[in-house]
Amino acid sequence: MAWDEWEQLKSDAAGRHSARTQLDGAPGGGTAGDDLVVHNDELGRMGNTAFELRQRFGTDSDFARPSTFTASIDLFNDGLDMGSALTELHDAWNTQSQTLKEACAHISNHFDFTRAQHAKDEAQIRTGMRDAAGDLMSVSKINEYIK
Repeated sequence: MAWDEWEQLKSDAAGRHSARTQLDGAPGGGTAGDDLVVHNDELGRMGNTAFELRQRFGTDSDFARPSTFTASIDLFNDGLDMGSALTELHDAWNTQSQTLKEACAHISNHFDFTRAQHAKDEAQIRTGMRDAAGDLMSVSKINEYIK
């Protein structure tokens, strides 16, 4: 892409969209604030659901594993190619089910982390404002910026 084309694309984009950031609305109606509301109890319920799914799937997905493996070994020992194919199926199922269990655990942990981090952020916001260097600002210093 030539420099002229890039400049033209930037100019076209700037003409279509305002240069300011808009936090009070979203395209298609509604407000951006409506899209960002999640309550702590909802995060907890979703995290619990993901954890319970992991637990149930862990138990249910493992139900046929021992008998499948035994059958694959017996078929292989009897000289049937189906035994090695069943072993491959057994191994693939174990890999995929482990991946799903890990994903559910990751989701559950993420909700727990989000709730804890949000609580820390709220406490930090409540306890004080900090300057660019990270030092706690006094009320009198904050008042200097307001004047």
